[in-house]
Amino acid sequence: MHGRANVRVKRSFSISLTNHNHHNHQRHFHKSLLLLVDLAMAIPASLVVVPFGILFIFSGIIVNLIQAIFFILARPVSKGLYRKINKVVAELLWLELIWLIDWWAAVKVKVYTDAETFQLLGKEHALLICNHRSDVDWLVGWVLAQRSGCLGSALAIMKKEAKFLPIIGWSMWFSDYVFLERSWSKDENTLKSGFKWLEDYPMPFWLALFVEGTRFTQAKLLAAQEFSASRGLPVPRNVLLPRTKGFVSAVSHMRSFVPAIYDFTVAVPQNQPSPTMLRILRGKPSVVNVQIKRHSMQELPETADGISQWCKDVFVTKDALLEKYITKDKFSDQEFQDIGRPKKSLFVVIFWSCLIGYGLFKLFQWLSFLASWEVIAFSATFLVLVTIVMQIVIQSSESERSTPPKVPLEDSVKERLLQR
Repeated sequence: MHGRANVRVKRSFSISLTNHNHHNHQRHFHKSLLLLVDLAMAIPASLVVVPFGILFIFSGIIVNLIQAIFFILARPVSKGLYRKINKVVAELLWLELIWLIDWWAAVKVKVYTDAETFQLLGKEHALLICNHRSDVDWLVGWVLAQRSGCLGSALAIMKKEAKFLPIIGWSMWFSDYVFLERSWSKDENTLKSGFKWLEDYPMPFWLALFVEGTRFTQAKLLAAQEFSASRGLPVPRNVLLPRTKGFVSAVSHMRSFVPAIYDFTVAVPQNQPSPTMLRILRGKPSVVNVQIKRHSMQELPETADGISQWCKDVFVTKDALLEKYITKDKFSDQEFQDIGRPKKSLFVVIFWSCLIGYGLFKLFQWLSFLASWEVIAFSATFLVLVTIVMQIVIQSSESERSTPPKVPLEDSVKERLLQR
């Protein structure tokens, strides 16, 4: 009996061991499969990132140099002339990113607004406010600005780190973007001087202000919800709490020469992932819905408290619009406007491709006189540089890497919630 029992135990142990080994093999197989999938996804991304990075960096250096030359020579003579020239020059770079959305990834930007507002886009100065939902909201704004004829005069108020981004950040600095420390004691005067600097802008411009102060994430939403509940405020579900000091300053200083506020509400369909720079580089299509509502600047209250409350009310309405979209799958009551897909960005990319391609051909002809190891070392160094620059650009656009703005130390509850 004991012998039979021992045989059964050994047999059972052997079966368990076999099953355990089988499960281990399965786990290793699944890990290997996931690794292969990641590699398979990384390969096409690399195939795009490297050639596009080469194109973007070389053309960007050329554009930055041209901007610097006119900044030194034309700006002291005529600020208006410099801005007109810079508008054309900057678009030669920024249209490459428009090409990525329009022609490479085929991202569809759907616009909903009334016919009158649609006709006014690009024909007047405007302060633009928007929920900061996806990683590429700024790029969606550029698409709409390009369709409206004011891409090169589409400006934004951004955190100071953005101006140090290779190529793209430098071009923004030359284009009169306003860069902030995200500390009100330092930024108040920066904003005032920036708004005053725009008084004599010679072309219609858009000045974008993301009043939420940071990009949307679930962690930041939870912090905003806890703070709102603790103060008896409307609890948001789809937006963050607007930080209104910058908005109040903008309205107060620009009311005399900016006739309108454009309220953009951005939403991505529930059955699609949000577009990111990496997904766009991989050629992944998506849809972005944008509702545009125009408000006359003169409709806003005169007092600072009134302007602040107006902004908060707009975001309560925006939150309700997004909630309706989620629950009823209906985004807007406004009329759909077809913005088309102009070929200008395609022609710009073809132009740069031919120019940079010819330049690289001549460069490698010259390098052929060097030793083979020197050519290999130069090529490897250049490819590493391209990869690093593109990695910086991609990571800078990721919402999970964004940080909430600084908050006053005296507001300990808010500080605790926003820093979670």
